Amino acid sequence: MQTSSRGGLVALSLSMLLAALGTSIANVGLPSLAHAFAASFHAVQWVVLAYLLAITAVIVSAGRLGDYLGRRRLLLAGLLLFALASAGCAVSPSLPWLVGARALQGLGAAIMMAMTLGMVGDTVSKQNTGRVMGLLGTMSALGTAMGPSLGGLLLSLWGWRALFLIGMPLAGLAAVLAYRYLPVDACRRDASVPDTFWAPLRDAGLRAGLAMSALVSAVIMATFVVGPFYLSRGLGLDPAWMGLAMAVGPAVAAITGIPAGYLTDRLDTWRLTLVGIGTMLCAALWLSQVSGLATYIAALMVLTTGYSLFQAANNTAVMRDVPSTRRGTVAGLLNLSRNLGLIFGASALGAVFARSSPDVTYATPLSVAAGLHNTFAAAAGLILLAGVIAWNSARKRAGSEQTNIDKLKS
Repeated sequence: MQTSSRGGLVALSLSMLLAALGTSIANVGLPSLAHAFAASFHAVQWVVLAYLLAITAVIVSAGRLGDYLGRRRLLLAGLLLFALASAGCAVSPSLPWLVGARALQGLGAAIMMAMTLGMVGDTVSKQNTGRVMGLLGTMSALGTAMGPSLGGLLLSLWGWRALFLIGMPLAGLAAVLAYRYLPVDACRRDASVPDTFWAPLRDAGLRAGLAMSALVSAVIMATFVVGPFYLSRGLGLDPAWMGLAMAVGPAVAAITGIPAGYLTDRLDTWRLTLVGIGTMLCAALWLSQVSGLATYIAALMVLTTGYSLFQAANNTAVMRDVPSTRRGTVAGLLNLSRNLGLIFGASALGAVFARSSPDVTYATPLSVAAGLHNTFAAAAGLILLAGVIAWNSARKRAGSEQTNIDKLKS
């Protein structure tokens, strides 16, 4: 791989890492923020929600704008906005100021996420798309996993303002690398641009990929919403051990992301998508019966491995053959489907858990375990639905390829 491609991949990887880090690093500082601003938990929770809502609201528009103005140009703007918003967060004199700065930071992160996936096709050959998608999945998981530990260290050394200051130098480094190594793309102010939002959705394969991404992301979110209650209330772990157990999933995703990308480049993407979904289904059924820490962690590792396989294969299938003029839009749609899945998982699967354990403060370990089992029984249903979508898409694709072969023979 040429030096320019390596430098470009570092820029894209760092951008993805930063966006994921911004999601998880602020959580650990919520108690300190509540003390610093004399605010309630529900008030400081907006420090996290503002970031996520900003990403969800604008990520498709950001992708579309990148197709219109140029993806490299917009990525640089997103990194600059992220850096400036990070500074604004760090110097916030009040909680409303901090929430507003976090929303701006989320806007920058949305641009970074959409442009990162959208520029893969501009940076590497089609034959290497899978491994780069796996690398970006690894960086996203790594950023999520690093957030609580890095945030705890910064918080103990320099206070809550350091949680946001760390974004400035990292975003600056990513911007320098992006400016130096990513290919320059021209503005595309043509008549077809206004249609680019709806045109990709006419493709049945893309619709299937987006639907599967949302369903699978909802299941992954359940491990972050329900898992802490099972580990603390159901198994009686203290916060330190609970944090280590919670880090297993993102750590496995970080380890398996790149190998999953290599497999995607060597095998049929739909076949590997089905393998990933099948692995997740087995893990969800296991989690619906699990008891004890060892078996919970083992099942979580299997679930996350399946997710890595699915994500690398599905993202590659969605992005590999997208025309250059629509890559940003499709990347935005892919990220949107993931975020909507996360929101659905937190609300719907969280509601399944709450139905079994309505008062988690005084719930018995037995009722918490029952809530976990019911949640992942429902999650298995979502994964099974994703499997049906993948199977139908694979059949349609095989039928289309056979039709083309028959036409060539005739």
